[in-house]
Amino acid sequence: MPSHFFAPTKQDKFAFGLWCLQNRGRDPFGDQTRSELSALECIQGLAKRNCYGFEFHDNDIIPFDASAAQRQQILKDVKRALTDWGIKATMATTNLFYHPIFKDGAFTSTDPAIRAFATQKVMGALDIAAELGTQVFVFWGGREGVEVDASKDPVDAAKWFREALNFLCEYVLANDYDIKFSIEPKPNEPRGDLYLPTVGSVLAFISTVDHPDMCGINPETAHIKMAGLNPYHEFAQALESGKLLDVHLNGQKPLRFDQDLSFGSDDLKEAFFTTKLLIDHGYEGTIGFDAHPYRTEADPWDFVDRNMRTYKIMQEKVRQFNENHEIQELLKEIHSSHPHLRGFMAKFSKDQAKKLKDMPFDLATLAGRRLRYEHLDQMITELLLGVL
Repeated sequence: MPSHFFAPTKQDKFAFGLWCLQNRGRDPFGDQTRSELSALECIQGLAKRNCYGFEFHDNDIIPFDASAAQRQQILKDVKRALTDWGIKATMATTNLFYHPIFKDGAFTSTDPAIRAFATQKVMGALDIAAELGTQVFVFWGGREGVEVDASKDPVDAAKWFREALNFLCEYVLANDYDIKFSIEPKPNEPRGDLYLPTVGSVLAFISTVDHPDMCGINPETAHIKMAGLNPYHEFAQALESGKLLDVHLNGQKPLRFDQDLSFGSDDLKEAFFTTKLLIDHGYEGTIGFDAHPYRTEADPWDFVDRNMRTYKIMQEKVRQFNENHEIQELLKEIHSSHPHLRGFMAKFSKDQAKKLKDMPFDLATLAGRRLRYEHLDQMITELLLGVL
C-alpha cells in the first residue's frame, strides 16, 4: 500500500505524553544527549503531525515552584494552543515521584503530612485538568512502594492510598468536574517493589473504594512485561471488566528495567494482538504512547512518527486478518464444536445442574480432537511478514 495510507488522522485519537518528548536522553549511566523542548513546542509538534491529543504531568507544563501569576499565564498560553492548533489535553496526572519529598511515597508515605501534601498537589492538578477539558486523570504510583518491608505495613499503605483516592473523588464531585481516575500498575522501579503491580491487583483495589464507578485502569505494555505477563491478556482483563479508561502503548524486552521502547519495535505479534483487541472490542479511548526516543536521537519527531505509523500498519493487518478466508475458516473450524452446548451454563438452575450431572461425554473423542494451532500461528506470522 502507498505510504500515505498510514498517515495519522485526528480520528485515530493518537496521544503522546509530553514527558516522552521532553526526555533528554539521560539514563543512570549517562547525561542528556539532546535539549529539552518546551511544553508548547511539544504540543505544536504533535498538532502538526495530526495527533489528536497530548498527556501531561502537572509539572510538564507548570514548574514545581511556579507562582500563581506564572501558573495562570502558562495555562492561558496552553489553552490558546489547544484552540489555535486543534489538539486536546486528553490525560492528566501528577508528578508525585521526582521531588525528594516523595522519596518514600506520596499517598503511601509513612508521614501523614506528606500524604496530605500529595493530595493537595493532586487537587491543584485536577483544577488544571478541568480547565483544559481533560477527562481522564491517571495515578502512576512511582514511589508508592518499599525496599525495606519492615518500614511499613502494606495493609496500612493500602488504607492510606484508598483514603487519598476517596478524598479526591469527593473533590471532583464537589467541583462538578467531568473527570475519572485511572490507576496505572507497575511491578517495580523506581522502588524495589511497587504497590498495585498488575491489572488484577488494581481491579481488586477499585472494588474497595467509595466510588468505583469513577475509577479505572491505564495499563502499559512495558510495565506488564516487566512482571513477565502478557500485555494482550492484561489489557483484555481491564477491557472485559469495563475499566479500560486509557492505554499506554510501547515496547519492552521481558523482565528488564523499564525500557519504554517504541510500540512494536520488540514484538510485532504482541503489537498486532494488542491492536486487534482494541479494535475488535470497540475501545473508544485515546491511543496513548508512553515511550522514549533513543538517546541517539537529536529530536523526538522520528520517534513520534514511527509509533503512529506502526499502529496504523497494525490496524491494516487486523483488517486483513478479519477478512482472510483461510484464517477465518480455520477459526470457524476451531470454534464450531458442540454448538448445542453454547450458553448451557450461562444461568444456573437445579434442572440445568441435573442435566449436566447426567450428561455423557466421550473423553477419547474430545481428547483426540484436532486443533491446527501450528498452522494458525504460521498464517499470522506470514500475514505480518506480508506474504499471506
